[in-house]
Amino acid sequence: MSTHPSSHISCTALSFSWPDGTSVFEDFQLAVGAGRSGLIGVNGSGKSTLLKLIAGELAPSAGTVRSTGVIGYLPQNLVLDTGLRVDQALGIARTRAALHAIEAGDVREEHFTAVGDDWDVEERAHAVLGQLGLGTIGLDRTVGEVSGGESVLLRLAALLLTRPDVLLLDEPTNNLDLYARRRLYSAVDGWSGVMMVVSHDRELLERVDQIADLRDGEVRWYGGRLSAYEEALAVEREAAERMVRVAEADVQKQKRELAEAQIKLARRKRYGQKMSDNKREPKIVMGARKRAAQESAGKHRIMHAEKLGEAKDRLHEAVDAVRDDDEIRIELPHTRVHPGRSVLTLRDLRLPYGNGLEGEFTVRGPERIALVGRNGAGKTTLLRTIAGRLEPVSGEALVHVPLRFLPQRLDVLDDALSVVENVARNAPEASNNLIRARLARFLFKGTRADQPAGTLSGGERFRAALAALLLAEPAPQLLMLDEPTNNLDMASVRQLSAALESYEGALIVAGHDQPFLESIGITRWLTLGSDPMTVTGGEEDRG
Repeated sequence: MSTHPSSHISCTALSFSWPDGTSVFEDFQLAVGAGRSGLIGVNGSGKSTLLKLIAGELAPSAGTVRSTGVIGYLPQNLVLDTGLRVDQALGIARTRAALHAIEAGDVREEHFTAVGDDWDVEERAHAVLGQLGLGTIGLDRTVGEVSGGESVLLRLAALLLTRPDVLLLDEPTNNLDLYARRRLYSAVDGWSGVMMVVSHDRELLERVDQIADLRDGEVRWYGGRLSAYEEALAVEREAAERMVRVAEADVQKQKRELAEAQIKLARRKRYGQKMSDNKREPKIVMGARKRAAQESAGKHRIMHAEKLGEAKDRLHEAVDAVRDDDEIRIELPHTRVHPGRSVLTLRDLRLPYGNGLEGEFTVRGPERIALVGRNGAGKTTLLRTIAGRLEPVSGEALVHVPLRFLPQRLDVLDDALSVVENVARNAPEASNNLIRARLARFLFKGTRADQPAGTLSGGERFRAALAALLLAEPAPQLLMLDEPTNNLDMASVRQLSAALESYEGALIVAGHDQPFLESIGITRWLTLGSDPMTVTGGEEDRG
């Protein structure tokens, strides 16, 4: 696909701050050559910002960003005008119109100028669409006729048609079903130029040549795919923890030596006082001895105190070297649903947009249900109908327990309110101190809980939204999550898994992230088909 074998990206002394003064990069350095690089890091570390700087979407406040050849950039939050024709979304509408005019006998110069050397533009467009599994989408259809996942692949097709030398992908598998993901994986496997991909998708990161770990404004490189990176990280962590143990032992040793030195000095002082009281030595000798002892004591005390200080500094450095992405640890006993209790009943449900569910479907007890299926199959529509946000065309959705729903857009938060205030809205009877104590378990400690929701990073926003739901009163005994791992870094995905371990109610999760779904103990896999909607259970139905 790439035609420029010496393509590269470089950032030199790069600095960037947001308008409010928040610094993201300062004197940042980066050099990326040919190959597929996976860019990872915790939410808020600046991954998406870095891609935007390289793509020219943002301008650095200092330093330079350079790249060779054509850059193709696929942003994370992609919105295509639903009224566009597919050829317009692909960026070939003008060339295609000129080509058709020439074929119809219109030989004006402007048409030949528009075509240039791109006489096979339609064949290339069909080939790229076919490669991405969009072969049945005609060039004259509108974007509104394709699903959200297909629109992501459509945007990728548009990039590939420009024959880029550098490809920047920001969370490209978000909202893609398994079929679409496999198509994207194939495109990544076939890439031979420079690629930098931001993702938490384990399967995608197993296809890269190297991992770039962005942390504290610096990038550290690890050769190989994600699994090799995690092995290297485990070795680093073990060595760092060993250094902490050594440093802790040294601090204890220095404390003992300082205490022993102080005991010796106290004995000397008592001996000197005794000699003085008994007047066994001339006054001038005792004075000289006292001054010498004081000087020696002072030097001794300073030496041991300095050693202890140095040992503590080494301990702090060793502790800082241990990478510890905190995990959520909470207790949610009020979410418990007893086995056999009826949680949800769906009967002959006919949904907006033509989907339907024949017969009766029930959820009992603390079941954990994965809702899977192709993009456009109706997963989000079904969840919104159960949550009461959409009215069914016919039939009924009966919820028998307290319900909370976390949509993809995380719009359960009021951006103008702080994290504490957002939780308090859903738990009006809880005291401020109780809410703060509970929020600390969601890693919002101290002043972090007072941050306005509108200033939170993606991972922080997700934790705040999850806290607002799980700490609500009454406690939710049916929790529904729509694509919960979208836009979350791997540490946040682990945090979500940890939080759901404590949840004792019924759970319905719509998603395509199969490793995550398997990690949270799914008990039933339900595959949604298109019109009419069919819901079936069992291991074989994983979508």
